[in-house]
Amino acid sequence: MLEERRILLIISGGIAAFKSLDLIRRLRERGAMVTPVMTKASAEFVTPLSVSAMAGEKVFQDLFDLTSEAEMGHIELSRSADLIVVAPASADLIAKMAGGHANDLASTLLLATDTPVLVAPAMNLRMWSHAATQRNVTYLKDDSINFVGPNEGDMACGEFGLGRMAEPLEIVTAIEEYFMAMGPANALAGRRVLVTSGPTHEPIDPVRYIANRSSGAQGSAIAKALIELGADVIFVTGPADVQPPIGVHLIEVETAIQMLEAVEKEMPCDAAIFAAAVADWRVVDTPSSKIKKVNGQLPVLEFAENPDILARISNRTKTRPDLVVGFAAETEDVIENATKKRARKGCDWIVANDVSPETGIMGGSENAVTLITSQGVQGWDRMSKSAVARQLAMKIANALGRA
Repeated sequence: MLEERRILLIISGGIAAFKSLDLIRRLRERGAMVTPVMTKASAEFVTPLSVSAMAGEKVFQDLFDLTSEAEMGHIELSRSADLIVVAPASADLIAKMAGGHANDLASTLLLATDTPVLVAPAMNLRMWSHAATQRNVTYLKDDSINFVGPNEGDMACGEFGLGRMAEPLEIVTAIEEYFMAMGPANALAGRRVLVTSGPTHEPIDPVRYIANRSSGAQGSAIAKALIELGADVIFVTGPADVQPPIGVHLIEVETAIQMLEAVEKEMPCDAAIFAAAVADWRVVDTPSSKIKKVNGQLPVLEFAENPDILARISNRTKTRPDLVVGFAAETEDVIENATKKRARKGCDWIVANDVSPETGIMGGSENAVTLITSQGVQGWDRMSKSAVARQLAMKIANALGRA
């Protein structure tokens, strides 16, 4: 279950830090690759040399490591792991996570990541039961952060109660359960999956364009989740706000016509997920120079409809993907409009969401979607876009008969 899984282990300060050595050993016994990160306080309880020797990897401690930061090392660290584990998690680090602080390497990694996080708290019983800590834990759980422990028992301070870090084997079990829920790492091995993402920019003139508020975050998260399941991912993206995930075959485009050309060139594939927010219209005959104001008169722009990429691929007679998934961003009558869209486009699934301004979904970090298929309608709880991506990736693996 853990063979070749990449675990980023963050060790914060506290006497329970010594248990991190056993945790690393247990993880490596099971084939996991462990990259350790230590806070300054944790080094008072266990030496970086011991941690490095046990992990067989360099220990990362300093946010301002010039060698690593030349390539934004903390960003790469935060996104290259399959799972981030914080063990032990002190009250201070939990508070930083809840407050969105980033004043050292550990807290910066946790703020800069879209990778799932598992937290194993360890602290004095009164610190754990304090209203501030419980409030912080509630915030983190609402943000889809997972917890294991704490346990009840004797503490180094001489007191007895709830606050002991979960034992290493308990943490290993929680990690295994997480990956079990995700499905086997090779569920999509050998499968070729295309994902479109981001907005398109349709030029008005050399300096202006038509666009939308899509950040590309959901499409990028889907591509990452598919890679985690072993898929070979072709990632066709417009000018997005977020970086593409590591490991994709990246194709960058700007306009809807360019996106269609790129998609058709990559056919055939096993599945195609169209998460891009493609502009519906483009300007006909864009001028080669900037449109100027002329005596207060408004320019007259002639529009043409952009190609319907989803419909084109869904209705191919040859080299149609086994599974075609579209997205429907709606502001009203979401399920009704999305259901009609699925029938009209001819795709297998539609992932519908409400992008009304008050939802904060378009350009935000969370999503609340409804999956519409020929079998019916399935509403999902609001969750992070990464969680939506993982759930969708597993459904794709199941549909392709590999999970």
